Amino acid sequence: MKVPWFVHHPLQPLIKELKKGQALEKRGQSPEKLSTSEQEIVERMRHKTQQHNADNIDRTRAYLDFYEKHPEIHWALLAHLVSRNAGWSMTDLRGELLPRLLSAKELLDFFSFLERGNWLIFHDAYPQLLLYEESVKRQTNLFHLLPQLQVSAFMQAVWNDFWLKGDRELLAVALIINEQHFLEEQVMKNAQYRSTVLQSLPFALQELLQLNQILFPYNPYQEAFVARNELPLRLIGQNVSHFASLSERITLGKSLYALLFRTADYLESVRRWAAKTPHSGSRKDFWPHLFHDLNENVPGRSYQRKIVSCRIKSGANRLYSPILRNAWKTIVHPHPADVDWYHGQAEVIKSLTLIEGAAKTAEMGEVYCQTLEKMELAVLARGKFFGERPF
Repeated sequence: MKVPWFVHHPLQPLIKELKKGQALEKRGQSPEKLSTSEQEIVERMRHKTQQHNADNIDRTRAYLDFYEKHPEIHWALLAHLVSRNAGWSMTDLRGELLPRLLSAKELLDFFSFLERGNWLIFHDAYPQLLLYEESVKRQTNLFHLLPQLQVSAFMQAVWNDFWLKGDRELLAVALIINEQHFLEEQVMKNAQYRSTVLQSLPFALQELLQLNQILFPYNPYQEAFVARNELPLRLIGQNVSHFASLSERITLGKSLYALLFRTADYLESVRRWAAKTPHSGSRKDFWPHLFHDLNENVPGRSYQRKIVSCRIKSGANRLYSPILRNAWKTIVHPHPADVDWYHGQAEVIKSLTLIEGAAKTAEMGEVYCQTLEKMELAVLARGKFFGERPF
C-alpha cells in the first residue's frame, strides 16, 4: 500500500491541522456561537482594519508600526516595504515619465489595479496581525475567530501552529502564499483587470524590458553623508517578471523575504531607514538626488534627457515624483467576495517548504538606473515618431 506523500513530511502536524479543518468544512459544521467578548474583539478588528486601510500611505505605516511592536512577525516588515513599492508605482503614473508614454485611461487602469491589490492584501492580512496582537495581550489563542474575519482556513491552521512552535520563517512564507492566492482569486482572475492591465501592450512591454523592480533602500554610510546628498542610498531587491503567474509571485515573495531576513546587515539597515523615513509615495524618499516631489519643469517644453550615469545632468531639473496624496484621490473599495481560496491543494502544502540556502545579494541601484534610462529613451522615441503627450 502506497504511503501518502504527507505522512513523513516535516510539516505533518500542520498538514493534519489543515485536513481537520477541511473535514469540518465538508460536514458543513456551522461556526460556533461567539460570546459577547468575542463579538467585540471581531468588531474591533474590523474597525481598526478599515481605519488603517484608507490609502497606501496609511496601510504602509500600519505595517511598520505593527512590526516595531512585534518584530517576531517578519512578514509585517516585508509587507511594509513591498507596500512602499506599490506607492512608488502609483505615483510613477503621475510622475515625469509614464504620463508621456501612457494614455489617461491606461494610467487610471494601472492605478486601479495597484490600489485594489494593495487594499485587498491589507484587508485580509491586517486583521490576522491584530488578532495575533490580541492573543498575545490576553495570553490565549484567539485564532478560532479568524473565520469571522473571512480569513482562509489555511491561515487559521498556520497561526495555530505558530502559536505552539513560534516558527517565524514558516509563518512568513505561509502569509506570502496566502496573500498571493487571495490576490489571485480577487484580482488576477477578474476579467476587467485581465483585459485592461494584464493583457495590455504596456504591461507586456514593461515585462519584456524589465521595467519594474521591488526596491529596499538601505544606508551603509554615515548618516551625515546621505543627508548632504553626497552619497545616495543603496538599493537591494529583485526584478518583477511574470507578475500574472501565481507561482512566480510566490517565488518572488520568498526570494525577497530571504534577501531581507537572512542577511542581518541588510535587515537592520533597511529597518532603520524605514523607521526614520515616513512614506510619502514620492521616490524622493529614497533618492532625492534624482527625484523631487515638486514639478520644476517649464510647461510645454519638450522632454530632454536628464539622467547620465545615475546622476542628473548639469543644469537639468530632477525627475518629478509627486507625493501620493497629491497625485491620487482616496478610493472607496467594495468588499471582496467571501470565498476561501484553500481547498486542500497538495501543491500549497509543498510550497510551504522553507527556502534553502542563503539569500543571494541582489544590488539593484545600477539596475534601477538602467530602467530610468530605458524609460527616458522610450519618451524621446515616442516624441520623435508620434509627438509628445501633453504633460
